[in-house]
Amino acid sequence: MSAVGHVAGGVIETVTLVRGSLRAQLVNLGAALRILEVPDRDGTPANVMLGFQDPEAYRGPPRFYGAVAGRYANRIGGARFTLDGTEYRLAQNDGPNSLHSGPEGFDQQFWRVEAQDAHSVTYSLESPDGSNGFPGTLRAQVRYTLEADGLSILLSATTDAPTVVNLTSHGYFNLAGEASGATILDHLLQIPAGRFTPVDETQIPTGTLQPVDGTPFDFRVAHALGRDIAVEDEQLRIGAGYDHNFVLDGESGSLRRIATLFDPGSGRVMDVHSTEPGVQLYTGNFLAGGAPGTSGRVYAAHDGLCLEPQRFPDSPNQPGFPSSRLDPGDTYRHEIALRFRVADGAEDAFRR
Repeated sequence: MSAVGHVAGGVIETVTLVRGSLRAQLVNLGAALRILEVPDRDGTPANVMLGFQDPEAYRGPPRFYGAVAGRYANRIGGARFTLDGTEYRLAQNDGPNSLHSGPEGFDQQFWRVEAQDAHSVTYSLESPDGSNGFPGTLRAQVRYTLEADGLSILLSATTDAPTVVNLTSHGYFNLAGEASGATILDHLLQIPAGRFTPVDETQIPTGTLQPVDGTPFDFRVAHALGRDIAVEDEQLRIGAGYDHNFVLDGESGSLRRIATLFDPGSGRVMDVHSTEPGVQLYTGNFLAGGAPGTSGRVYAAHDGLCLEPQRFPDSPNQPGFPSSRLDPGDTYRHEIALRFRVADGAEDAFRR
């Protein structure tokens, strides 16, 4: 571990993992993935993650760059939910709603290094009962393992009282390279999802599962993210672009491919795997401005995108959505795998 900064509440420390041509750097604040270097089709590595140049900026206005989002990733409507007849009121930080659990969510907590070896590191965090309004003392862990073809992320948690949990890795990706200056609008994306969860004006799901047929949300066949992002569509207007949960086809619970992203210029391909039922696509619609990024450049809109595997937004208030409840004696477990390869073109990238 290396100390790289001091902020209110603790010392910012980094852990670097190297395996072959891959290199990852983690930060204990938010247990965040700060750097992930991956080679292109010519073997030249580049960092494909957005992050802050100054590690101390991770304690500033939250961007969630690479952080573990929790206790409940994404939004909870009205910043409240009822569990076993008791209403719990949460911190509001997104209009009337709770986003990523409020202003002191897991992204703003100092995680402790529990274990470390040449290719992996495990962070742990204890979130006390009542933190940001959530019931139960939650003990969370995240293990990052650099493998021969990518990075695996294992999120887990236990509780001493009934609660709700939804943990994810909030990475912003640009396969052209964080320093390239290219947006993600020319990236091609494929998501095996025949439905998505439309949202109201405050970006809370309406409760319906809308078919993607004939909409800009049909990514079952790969296409460029910029193709439909500016078309006239009510849902795109609300999100100022894509900021929506996709209902993944097939059964959740086992690790399976949930998205493939391809940058034609570099040839990099990222296959995202997860055990969860949904994935949030966010196209960096409000990235412009802020502290300089890792390479020193101030980001613009669409300089990165998020693919956040998850339970659905507002599940604690939506009985028709997959449950996010966690009881004492049970263990929450979410596996994510980011697998990288290269391709000469789209046909090669999306050949399954």
